[in-house]
Parts: sequence; structure tokens; C-alpha cells
Amino acid sequence: MPHPSPSPAPTLGLLLNDTARLLRRRFDQRARHLGLTRAQWNVIAMLFRNEGINQAGLADLLEVEPITLCRQIDRMEEAGWVERHPDPNDRRARLLRLTGKAHAILEQGRAVAAEVYAEALAGMPPDAEAQLGALLAQMRNNLSDRRPAESEGTDRSATVS
Repeated sequence: MPHPSPSPAPTLGLLLNDTARLLRRRFDQRARHLGLTRAQWNVIAMLFRNEGINQAGLADLLEVEPITLCRQIDRMEEAGWVERHPDPNDRRARLLRLTGKAHAILEQGRAVAAEVYAEALAGMPPDAEAQLGALLAQMRNNLSDRRPAESEGTDRSATVS
């Protein structure tokens, strides 16, 4: 009877995806008491980094359809999380800003995130977070659309999943 072949080691893509999924799940569990959905958290976090962006730009950053984001922003505006302001350069566009309510909840969300990161990094060397952050930032820069494409002669392809 042949021995079953050992399962292959997880790929980088699988590890990154699975770790991100588990981080999101743990954050959702711990932040549930704050009363925001993951989609709302994503809007608040991205708006915090890009305050004053228009809806089309935010939809692009969040990788969602503009109409989907429009409905989300409508609900968040009604709930007092986001404000729309006229764009002085385009009378059709509205610029998005977080309210004081959103800034206050953002601080609570950051505290929850810090707890989740501490749990994820437990048992690792003290400088692991900084090293991991630097490595992931370099990977992001390498893959960013803002970076010129490498020459066709260089093949560094690998299985993504």
C-alpha cells in the first residue's frame, strides 16, 4: 500500500490570505460591541488616511463599485459618521470627511486592533512587528501599480495561492 504523499507546505499567498482573514475575524469578534460593520470600519479607516477624498476615489481605494459605496455613505451620513462637502473644483462631486463621532470610534477601534496584533505576535521576537511591517511594505511597493513594470526578461513569477 503506497504511503500518502505529505501535504505541500502552504504557499506565501495562502499564508498571507489566511492570516489576513483570521485577523479580520478576530477584530470583528472584539469590535462587535462598538456597533459598526466591517464595511463601515473599512470606510472609516480609509477615510482617516484620505480625508477629503471624493466618493469615486474612495470606491477605487476600497475596490468596490461606486453605487455600493454611495449607499454605504448615505447610511453612514444618516448615522452621523461621515459628512459630504461640496468639491470647490467640481460642482458635481462631494468630498468626504469623518465626523467627531467617527474619530472617537476610530480610537476605540485602534485599541482593539492593538490587542489583536499583540495576540497575533505573541511568542515572536520583540522586533518581529517592525520586521514584518517592513517586509510587507516592500512587497506592496514591488507589486504597486505606481511602480514601473520590470523588464520582460526577468521572470520572478510564482504560484500566488
